Amino acid sequence: MSTFSEKTTVYQANDSSFPRELEDEAIYILREVASQFEKPAILFSGGKDSITVVRLAQKAFYPGKIPFALLHVDTGHNFPETIEYRDWLVNKLGLELHVRYVEDSIKQGKVKEETGKYASRNALQTVTLLDAIEEFKFDACIGGARRDEEKARAKERIFSVRDDFGQWNAKKQRPELFDMLNGKIELGENIRVFPISNWTELDVWNYIKEEELRIPSIYFTHEREVFERDGMIWADSEFINKSEDEVPYKTQVRFRTVGDMTCTAAVLSTADNLDDVIGEILSAQISERGARIDDKRSEAAMEKRKQAGYF
Repeated sequence: MSTFSEKTTVYQANDSSFPRELEDEAIYILREVASQFEKPAILFSGGKDSITVVRLAQKAFYPGKIPFALLHVDTGHNFPETIEYRDWLVNKLGLELHVRYVEDSIKQGKVKEETGKYASRNALQTVTLLDAIEEFKFDACIGGARRDEEKARAKERIFSVRDDFGQWNAKKQRPELFDMLNGKIELGENIRVFPISNWTELDVWNYIKEEELRIPSIYFTHEREVFERDGMIWADSEFINKSEDEVPYKTQVRFRTVGDMTCTAAVLSTADNLDDVIGEILSAQISERGARIDDKRSEAAMEKRKQAGYF
């Protein structure tokens, strides 16, 4: 991975497949966050979208350091490749990282571990996140969500207001006219900021390619122990409650999106480089989050989680 300081700082029009006006917009948003809020943080998962946000923050404040801490809510069921990448990036860029654990929320009796076939800690992250926001007094949290991912996220503003309980109400979001972003909040309120709201999955991958960003290895094809469930392919893990007929086997897969191991399925793939990954996305017949079982729990699963304070 090349850091920004290793690349040219002169922005010029080019024939790239990535629309640079999206980068300009995101950089403007990040600078607005720095100017309007006292203590912002980047919500970092180690996935391609949050990696993109970190890169944009590098550019927004170059040659200075990124003025935001990173906050990672660790379910304890993350892919090890993602955690390894997170620690590498933090050390590489000299970033401030705060990690808070769902396991601690469970031990404190604030949330209850799910049981059964589809047990997951993904939804439990909300309580841990809200506690961390309160602990560190973050008044703005920058995320990598995009409107093309899921219909509930399509309702989000770039500056998304959350009340003093961390809850989101679609009907109370502020209008955003032109490039005017209103970060004024009352005591206890919080803003979630989405600088790549207007990007698509393909935009993110083209940006990763053009910026020569290093990403976790699970985004590329690799041999892995997997099993089949509900027509999808799952990484074999001690965290997933398998039935006797769910027999693991080895095959070549990659992950299109990265989340908790208990709710993120793999896809069969031979894509071992960015060009092939982009080619697969162009021909994909299902959406990016089609491999996220947590979105399939109900028709409004994501919206309900967001209303409770989810990312």
